[in-house]
Amino acid sequence: MGEVCDSMRALEGKLNYLNMDCSPAKSTAGDALRDRSEELFKLYYFALIAYFRPLLSVSRKKDVSFEEFYAFDSSTFTLFSEVMKGVGRNRKDDGKKKGGLKVHMLTDIHADTAVFATISEAKMHDKKFLAHLNPAKGSMLVFDKAYNFYQQFADWTREGVNFVCRLKDNAKAQLQEVLFEKNLTKEEFGVYKIGHIHLEYKREKKPETLCLRLVYYKDEKGRKYKFITNNWEITPEEVALIYKYHWTIELTFKKLKQNFQLHFFYSETENGIKTQIWCTLIAHLLLNVVRVLSESKKAFSTIAALIRIHLISHLNLTWVVTEGRRAYTKRTKSRNKSPANVQMSLF
Repeated sequence: MGEVCDSMRALEGKLNYLNMDCSPAKSTAGDALRDRSEELFKLYYFALIAYFRPLLSVSRKKDVSFEEFYAFDSSTFTLFSEVMKGVGRNRKDDGKKKGGLKVHMLTDIHADTAVFATISEAKMHDKKFLAHLNPAKGSMLVFDKAYNFYQQFADWTREGVNFVCRLKDNAKAQLQEVLFEKNLTKEEFGVYKIGHIHLEYKREKKPETLCLRLVYYKDEKGRKYKFITNNWEITPEEVALIYKYHWTIELTFKKLKQNFQLHFFYSETENGIKTQIWCTLIAHLLLNVVRVLSESKKAFSTIAALIRIHLISHLNLTWVVTEGRRAYTKRTKSRNKSPANVQMSLF
């Protein structure tokens, strides 16, 4: 935090554009992270999503037949204090157990933008957050096997919400009927078996049965997967493709961790940590907006680096992204010393 405040002090001539009279002191910035509610930044984030959704929804995955297509997953961030409880067992030595938080996110795969996010302690089980989602009828959700929650699956089936996920290895599935089966050679890949299964669960201590479709799939590298879905109309190949798009949310988490330096935090309070997470999500959203407006094919990391360098400069961000490699006019005559002489004069 001290580095941030001292760096801003060197830019005081430009801080007036942010309606700031001077660079804040380290203690002032720390107090703001502690006292200003993270709910404020959460509201900003969802207001920006609503505002930019028409812009970000122009692209669409044409090989998926669902207009509303979402991926749900979480990512864990390690903390160096016990502000929020981490996962795993307590350490046997004298060292303290590190804290941790989880960001649970629902991403619109067509727009590559998060439409729902919540933050919890890392010890919270992932499947508890499925109840926070409110998907529309006819939408498609895809998530990993950590979210196997059969009661919620049954509720979605009655509400007309579709889902695809992997079947847990220890699931007690009762195979009712084999609908399709094919023997694949070592070089072949694709769908090799389709089954009709029943999964038992309890609702208010009363046993109930969930009827699902089970798709066996082998990929190009020989890895085998078992996908479950409540949709019986789409092709089994589309079921496998839908799960493949689940990787897009993993890429989103990778962007957040690699481009926004979330391996350290500016506050040791829970409110400050959550505030930084929300600000990171806001920055990620705005960078996606710049990428769409500029129609640039540059990598997300390149765009993030360019904007990070020129953020306080009086330059149009779209111009920075699109014209960053254009030639500049070279000065043929100059009264100044050559760069080499200026550099050597330091010594």
